[in-house]
Amino acid sequence: MPAERLEMRRVCEILRYRAEQGLGHKSIAVRVGAAPSTVRETLRRATAAGLSWPLDDDVSDAVLEAALYKAAGTKTGHRRAPEPDWAEVNRELKRKHVTLQILWDEYIGRYPDGYRYSRYCDLYRGWAMKLPPFQLARLHHKVMVDPSP
Repeated sequence: MPAERLEMRRVCEILRYRAEQGLGHKSIAVRVGAAPSTVRETLRRATAAGLSWPLDDDVSDAVLEAALYKAAGTKTGHRRAPEPDWAEVNRELKRKHVTLQILWDEYIGRYPDGYRYSRYCDLYRGWAMKLPPFQLARLHHKVMVDPSP
């Protein structure tokens, strides 16, 4: 569940305390009734949006909120590293003497910034769980034989 946004009045107080009195995150947090991490994040967002105290007269609550939270909720579902072809990984695992470690070594050779081994295995197992049960039983044995590094 995402955290609720601060009221814009409290955001203005955070900016004012920081600019006029030079208070730290904890001191500001106590005065406005928010967590220090919320104060830190609000100040970070304000800096990224180019906002500073005192705010211009034309900055309304709606404009301030739009500037601070414009990127919120825009995260896409794409993964950060190149995704292997899990069906191909599955086919390769059916061959003798092929393990996830060997396939990961090949993957990391092609994509040096790719997933680390543990994440690679987690993603594969997540993909494999979506297979029909008769295929999953064959995979389970193959994955369990895989030696840990």
